[in-house]
Amino acid sequence: MKKEITIYDIAADVGLSPTTVSRALSNHPRVKEVTRNKILHAAKNMGYQSNIFASSLRKRRSKSIGVIVPRLNSAFQSSVLAGMEKIATQAGYNLIISQSMESLEKEISNTKIMFNSRVDGLLVSKAGTTDNIEHFQPFFQKDIPVLFFDRVPENNHCTGVVINNTQAIYDATAHLIKEGCKRIVHVLGNLQINVYADRLKGYKYALMDHGFVFNADNVFTNELDEDSGERIVEKILKLNPRPDGLLVSNDTSAASCLIALKKRGIKVPEDLAIVGFNNDLISRMVEPNISTINYPSYHMGEVAMKNLINHLDDENQEILQKTNTITLRSALIIRDSSNRKH
Repeated sequence: MKKEITIYDIAADVGLSPTTVSRALSNHPRVKEVTRNKILHAAKNMGYQSNIFASSLRKRRSKSIGVIVPRLNSAFQSSVLAGMEKIATQAGYNLIISQSMESLEKEISNTKIMFNSRVDGLLVSKAGTTDNIEHFQPFFQKDIPVLFFDRVPENNHCTGVVINNTQAIYDATAHLIKEGCKRIVHVLGNLQINVYADRLKGYKYALMDHGFVFNADNVFTNELDEDSGERIVEKILKLNPRPDGLLVSNDTSAASCLIALKKRGIKVPEDLAIVGFNNDLISRMVEPNISTINYPSYHMGEVAMKNLINHLDDENQEILQKTNTITLRSALIIRDSSNRKH
């Protein structure tokens, strides 16, 4: 193996002291620009690599923040991560990102890796099968802040950044009822995940408040992906009487349903009105455009990261515990897929 280049090697090469080399490599203001450029040029030519891990041990800070999400191939999570990255970069932090693949075992493994990587803090959207947060205890014991977003465990002492999922679906259901829909199907993900359980509550409340009886046959739990439309539409066509309204818990799946309905000659919104969720780009790229809930994903990433970094930079480190839940605003966006009266 090639010898590791040290500051002493660079010092010998440029004829300066190791202290001056060290200061130049860390952009110390006492080093003149000409000298700094000379040292940086030599370091580059010699293949010098700074030892960030050793530096973090000395400073007790890695300047790294861990992020665990259920899946990376999600428009929603990608937008959240973009918001986080923006704030982290501005504050001089790096992100270490991993996905749990909706598995508790994988989430536990990711958590151990983040802990052993000495991240300064951790941001988590929990996996669908996570029913407790015992695996985060090492972080709590060492006072390493953990902040949850979107999927937040119940009855915990950590800050969570969420939207009001119950109210969001209540508004969407009420909108479909006002448009004349009398039989509304609600398509959800795994009901063990609290965001979907909360949305089901909103759907039930809206039906009840508008004089409708809840029918469990009109609730589908489904894999919400780009291929789900065919499966969902096949189920809808088997219902008698046929539904005239459809609520889908993400826009990708809603667009897939729209395409499957159009294949069968079912008109949207005349025969069946659709509302999606998230306000993803796909909702504006299909015809008709899909009504949806605007979920401020990018803003959620910004808010979550700002709160974590504010806590890390606060000397008494009490900010994160003062507020257990930060609820962001969501909004119903009405487009042609549900605008029957228009």
